Amino acid sequence: MTSVLPARARLTGLSFLGAGILFVLYPVVRPYSDETSLSGAAAMASPAWVAAHLFAVAGFVLLALGVLGLHLLLDPALDRPLALRATVVTWIGAGLTLPYYGAEVFGLNVIAARAVRDGDASLLALADEFRFGPAAVTMFVAGLALLGLGAVLAAVAAGRSGMLPRWSAAPLAAGFLLFIPQFFGTPEIRIAHGVLIALGAVWLAVAVWRLGRRSLALAT
Repeated sequence: MTSVLPARARLTGLSFLGAGILFVLYPVVRPYSDETSLSGAAAMASPAWVAAHLFAVAGFVLLALGVLGLHLLLDPALDRPLALRATVVTWIGAGLTLPYYGAEVFGLNVIAARAVRDGDASLLALADEFRFGPAAVTMFVAGLALLGLGAVLAAVAAGRSGMLPRWSAAPLAAGFLLFIPQFFGTPEIRIAHGVLIALGAVWLAVAVWRLGRRSLALAT
């Protein structure tokens, strides 16, 4: 166990670090505008729109891998399945969330490009029909709620483990608990939310890397 722990810690830390970087790039790169107008259509038809949402997609994937890595680091040593529960909840949450982001990346981009070509902002009404469709919005909200729960469970597992600092995962958990409310904020609030997730992810990544270095030192 001791010999493989540093490698697991390194990869787990990299997953959290990558997720943090991507979740701050998401709101920074995303264009903001009146999404009922042709300027909004131009924003959604832009490469920046696609890139920003793909950053979020990749961030959710890396978050799920990071929580899995946390489970592999903590649970086998302590015989506590809490991080495993966090992993399962996080993966289900990501699975429910990603289809919505896929439609935001590709579907809305195509609709907006057509609106720009035709000079017809009324086509953007299709975006709201998708976004607020019962099945789509239910999956999306449920997915983000589960991601928040998974992050909280991971934070509790880290705090109880005695292997990581007690509050090492708390800021990251706070960021994902606030993921739904931040959609109703200004661009500045959304960027601040991305920074919160990034800081939380970096803090947890550093804590995990230190755990790996300690285990390596004990093995040599």
